[in-house]
Order: sequence, then C-alpha cells, then structure tokens
Amino acid sequence: MASSAATSHVNALENKHAGLEAQLREEMARPAPDTATIQALKKQKLRLKEEITRA
Repeated sequence: MASSAATSHVNALENKHAGLEAQLREEMARPAPDTATIQALKKQKLRLKEEITRA
C-alpha cells in the first residue's frame, strides 16, 4: 500500500474510532444507558484500534 494511501486509511479509521467514542459517551450519559449498546460500541472501538495498530 502506498504511504499516502496508508495514511489516509489510518486517518479514516481514527475518525471512525472518534465517532464511536462520541456515541459511547452519549450512551453512557443517558439516564438509563443500554448496556448491550455500550458493549457493542466498545467492541467496535477495540477492533478499529487493533486495525489502526496493524496499519
């Protein structure tokens, strides 16, 4: 993969990771947070973080 393409891919992954973090904070701030949603968001964040470190 070309360097600029790799950088672009990592940037896209980091943006998705930040979006998931925002969703997670929003869900946790609710009066009755949905634990299943929180778990799913955390798993998605972890997968993205692992992909970022591999890239």
